[in-house]
Amino acid sequence: MTRNSTSTGGVPPSPADRPLEAATESFERLCLRAGLEALGEMLEADAAALCGPRHGRGGERQAQRWGRTAGPIGFHGGKVSVARPRVRERGGREVVLPSWERAVGEDWLGRWAMNLMLLGVATRRFGRAVRLPEGDVPAGPGTGVSKSAASRRFVALSAERMAAWMAQDLSGLDLLAVQIDGIHVTEDLVLLAAIGIDGEGAKHPLGLVEGATETAVVVQALLDDLVGRGLDPSVCRLFIVDGAKALTKAIRRTFGRDTPIQRCQVHKARNIAERLPKALQAPVRRALRQAWELDDAAKAERLLRNLARTLEPRAPGAAASILEGLDEILTVVRLRLPRELRRSLACTNIVENVMGSVRRVCRNVKRWRDADMALRWTAAAMLEAARGFRRLKAKQHLPALRAALTAHRAKAATITPIAQQTRPA
Repeated sequence: MTRNSTSTGGVPPSPADRPLEAATESFERLCLRAGLEALGEMLEADAAALCGPRHGRGGERQAQRWGRTAGPIGFHGGKVSVARPRVRERGGREVVLPSWERAVGEDWLGRWAMNLMLLGVATRRFGRAVRLPEGDVPAGPGTGVSKSAASRRFVALSAERMAAWMAQDLSGLDLLAVQIDGIHVTEDLVLLAAIGIDGEGAKHPLGLVEGATETAVVVQALLDDLVGRGLDPSVCRLFIVDGAKALTKAIRRTFGRDTPIQRCQVHKARNIAERLPKALQAPVRRALRQAWELDDAAKAERLLRNLARTLEPRAPGAAASILEGLDEILTVVRLRLPRELRRSLACTNIVENVMGSVRRVCRNVKRWRDADMALRWTAAAMLEAARGFRRLKAKQHLPALRAALTAHRAKAATITPIAQQTRPA
């Protein structure tokens, strides 16, 4: 005989006798109810501390009870309604209960929206991401999980975080190298980003600026912002750029004309290969790699010039590209850095990886309304990528970079007065 309600005298089974499936069905609501009960007790304790015990008379009451009201509080990326007591001073001014102020003070809803949108959840699916459609805690109108509500919270929090990041003091960072590169958001909008590498190998997002192209004005705006926030222009650092002449011009104007600048070898090889017939691309890439791996800058330069001379009859454009900016291509070799460190500092891969994160985070954006929107999204994506930054692979060789930069600055300081003395009147 199976057990049923008649075997227990018609009494329904207690919660302890229910199967596990029935108990876990409402676990979310159970947690919500327990949290609301605890918050209710805290609110009643605050009201009693201000007004004394309920229905009490006399005493040293600071305020009086004024009924109850319902207010929204964050829950699972949305809102739920919570009943709370109202308290007023004798003059009629509303008193905010400390427990309620703490409960609604932190922007948990903004953090939910920020986190989910950085993970790639579209605003139209935000409600499904934070609440189960078939769950027993409804997410109906007014719960704050609509696409417009999620978008507003993301805009507010991303703007706040970007403002805090762009005002961060840089004077405490011991930066040895700075990588600068741009990302084309639209045809008419380019964002220029800078990432620094300190003496311990840690990577730091430094700044971000928008412009129509990578012109000297845009680059200068980025560098002026970094200097204004504490980046000392008198300290010798290695700058790694993608090859735009505007970058080199602005860097030398701001940090000195003897500042070591390394052109990205990955960009350079790509630009050369695009001007070559397909049959020549692989052997030319091997020759470039062989030159860049040499420890002697003079031999490397000689090899590259021979390569350009060989390509001149068949691909004059590629030959000219090899010779263009030849000095800056071999900067890390001239500094006599260890080979492992040269591989990390001879390209802008760090910024490129960050830009890959930016594209992943922004893949749901269908239309860029303005530059401010692009800045907010890109800054949020860069800060998100920074959470997963690892130290530079060749970090143990960074003391060699510091010594090389010191020697380079000392050599430049001795050469400059001699050049000024030999200049004709």
